[in-house]
Amino acid sequence: MRLWTLALVALALLVGASCLVGVADLFGGDLDTQMVLMVSRLPRTFAALLAGAGLALAGVVVQMSVQNRLVEPGLVGTPESAMLGLLVVTLLAPGAALMVKMSVAAVAAMTGTLGFLWLARHVPRRDPVLLPLVGLIYGGIIGAAVLWMAWTADLVQYLGVWQSGEFSGVLRGRYELLWIVAVVAGLLWLAADRITMLGLGEDAARSLGLDYRQALLVGLVLVAVTVSVVVVSVGSIPFVGLVVPNVVSRWRGDNLRRNLPVVAWLGGCLVLACDILGRLIRYPYEIPAGTVFAVLGAGLFLWLLHAAPRRAHG
Repeated sequence: MRLWTLALVALALLVGASCLVGVADLFGGDLDTQMVLMVSRLPRTFAALLAGAGLALAGVVVQMSVQNRLVEPGLVGTPESAMLGLLVVTLLAPGAALMVKMSVAAVAAMTGTLGFLWLARHVPRRDPVLLPLVGLIYGGIIGAAVLWMAWTADLVQYLGVWQSGEFSGVLRGRYELLWIVAVVAGLLWLAADRITMLGLGEDAARSLGLDYRQALLVGLVLVAVTVSVVVVSVGSIPFVGLVVPNVVSRWRGDNLRRNLPVVAWLGGCLVLACDILGRLIRYPYEIPAGTVFAVLGAGLFLWLLHAAPRRAHG
């Protein structure tokens, strides 16, 4: 109880800081304070919390699906596949509704993730570092194809928006799609035991009575929806799904049902903290939260790559 009290206090402090930090001074001038809070600051805060929580939870599902702690959606080509779907629907139906674009992005993200899972079956599991490196190459190939298509269609500026991972453009009426993440979080909590059995491997999961393929498909659908919603709304934010599950697992063990609320809380808080930091580093200019988190996540990823072989042999 005391731990959750501290967690709520930390969350409240971050939300307060996010509402107060910005170019506009809420306590001076002729600004309508209520309008700024309701139209800009609070939507931006909710968007960062939901995006961070969703990506962290998606990382848990991907790691369980491939039985490897060093992977996450951003390292298996899922965001790049979602961008490919967005690019295709932008070319074929530029006036399509936002929900249509998100649906196409989700289908493309799931297809790309299934492609990685097929590829993962042929990667030796003796070295835990090999699979994330294969994922980096796989995602890089899809990303290169997306960049080529965007360049030939003169849509590189759109691609830059999807890759930015920033919240400065979030306003009321332009982020509400992210509340789908809250629904996904609830579904993941209900399916926590099945997701845990996925982490045991196909043979062990089947021996416990799990319909392995069905559970895997459900997990991938939830991951694809989460990643596509985040990419459509605020852009791609790397390493969230890698950093947060590993930190929580080393802190609290591997009880997935007990850890899911902590994973969501920590993911949301870290992304919101990075967004606040990005607003302060070069005030009054902004550095995208995705860039700030990428620096933090890349360092931790390298540490995890260095530590994984020692854990495997220790």
